[in-house]
Amino acid sequence: MQPAAHTSKHFDAALETIRAQVLEMGGVVEYQIRYAAEALRTGDTALVDRVLADEARVNLAEREIDEACTQLIARRAPAANDLRFVMMVYKTLTDLERIGDEAKKIAFVARTLRIRERSAPAAAQIQRVAALVVDMLRRALDALARLESEGAPEIVRLDEEVDEHFKGILRQLLTYMIEDPRTISRSIDMIFVAKSLERIGDHAKNISEYVIYMIKGKDVRHVSLAEIEAAAKS
Repeated sequence: MQPAAHTSKHFDAALETIRAQVLEMGGVVEYQIRYAAEALRTGDTALVDRVLADEARVNLAEREIDEACTQLIARRAPAANDLRFVMMVYKTLTDLERIGDEAKKIAFVARTLRIRERSAPAAAQIQRVAALVVDMLRRALDALARLESEGAPEIVRLDEEVDEHFKGILRQLLTYMIEDPRTISRSIDMIFVAKSLERIGDHAKNISEYVIYMIKGKDVRHVSLAEIEAAAKS
């Protein structure tokens, strides 16, 4: 029996290492969003450079964790909860990498457009949405760290709030462009930024749904909030 216990300990350690690596990658991505939003507000090109430099870290982490998961499957043939954990990691990696891509898009806009809340169209709303999606991602990563699904419904509700903000920003910017054609270029830039933030919210919601799948064994993609709440608490 001792060899089996020894093997189990090594397997558990490998799973914990992978989880720590995912959380570290998530932390880098979270700060990419923060830096991009702050660069957009202040025009600080050093923050833009930070976002772009961190992209290389995110991409490297994705490849390394992906390979670790592949090796784990090949060598250990995980089943049940452990297999769901590995599948959750695979999917989470994709969403985190895409969040980093959206942060990069915002940083590119920030490089050429310096906005102020008192003058730029929808600037204040953009910053509020940025704060919301950072909160969503942090909550999702915390759920992954704790392996707790109870907070997932709140992340879904926040995603609905982000969607409503996006619609409001779009209406506001369209009005600006109709009333003053001189704002068209800046307004289009802000629409791209708002869409990137909306997508980041979607990715954070996805991660929270993967946590439910890992813990509860229930696929809650494309279902109602009520169904997600029931699955999270079951």
